[in-house]
Amino acid sequence: MSADKLDAYRSKRDRDRTAEPVPERGPLPAGHDDTFVIQEHHARRLHWDFRLERDGVLVSWAIPKGIPLDPKTNHLAVRTEDHPLDYATFEGEIPKGQYGAGQVIIWDRGTYETEKWTDREVKVVLHGSRVCGRYALFQTDGKNWMIHRMDPPPEATSSPAVDLRPMLPEERKRLPRKQETYGFEFDLGGRRALAAVESRRVRFVDADGVPLPQKGDHPGLRALGEALGDRSAVLDGEIAEVEGVTTYMIFDLLRLDGGDLLDRPYRDRRHTLDVLELHGPRWQTTLWFPGEGKAVRKVARERGLPAILAKRLDSPYLPGTRSSYWLRIPVAPGTG
Repeated sequence: MSADKLDAYRSKRDRDRTAEPVPERGPLPAGHDDTFVIQEHHARRLHWDFRLERDGVLVSWAIPKGIPLDPKTNHLAVRTEDHPLDYATFEGEIPKGQYGAGQVIIWDRGTYETEKWTDREVKVVLHGSRVCGRYALFQTDGKNWMIHRMDPPPEATSSPAVDLRPMLPEERKRLPRKQETYGFEFDLGGRRALAAVESRRVRFVDADGVPLPQKGDHPGLRALGEALGDRSAVLDGEIAEVEGVTTYMIFDLLRLDGGDLLDRPYRDRRHTLDVLELHGPRWQTTLWFPGEGKAVRKVARERGLPAILAKRLDSPYLPGTRSSYWLRIPVAPGTG
């Protein structure tokens, strides 16, 4: 039997063990060659999968640093096997032991127009909710390609300034009834701060947008920029004393590599933050515990912490808003 475009894809997947679409052999579906999807993939290393519909399949590249928004920066794009068209709507967990094991989240989806398509170069115009504009992909060596933005950078990403304010919790005396719908965190009683990381530099602002000093009062925090390397990000957290050391405790991720994550559920933002593995001498990603309110409150009491936080797993991030999506529950004897 002659090979078809999805043979490589099928050979790497067991339809009995993964929720990914694995079509039977047969004629490929006819489409309009105008759909694109970008999927955030939490595999061994966090990366983004960029897929373009073409001749009945999704032609695919793995992009470790995401879609570039600045034409001055090209990103590596590794050509992978063609995927079935149904993959354009796939989200979910690929089980351990399976090829590409890890969580897959749709980061953007839309339509595109083809300006050029050859075996070594592709030029397209993307129309998505997060990514719009003209892009070129060109082969450099075997499976290695580069992706380049041909348009000027979007205005919103041309400046690294933090233009956000922290989302705030409402006060409650008792744990929420449906604990399984919340993630729980410790409130360390520190100073709330957003961190903007760009070009290996980090700037902190407080809850009112006032820049925080990075020398003297908060030594050592600037090295967080080096920890993220070439990545850009906006983080939410608090500066607290942890075992006598001034530490930036990170508990949310608002932007990453030019992409806005505010409308993503808290659960997904936390998964992405965890994959970044931000753990250093003066910064730590905080722990979070889905559905474990009573246990978190018990530990908080034992450690003498002021409160715990309950955050709805489906909560978007609402800048500058005090919302019932997030709850602050004081920890004291007799609280419910």
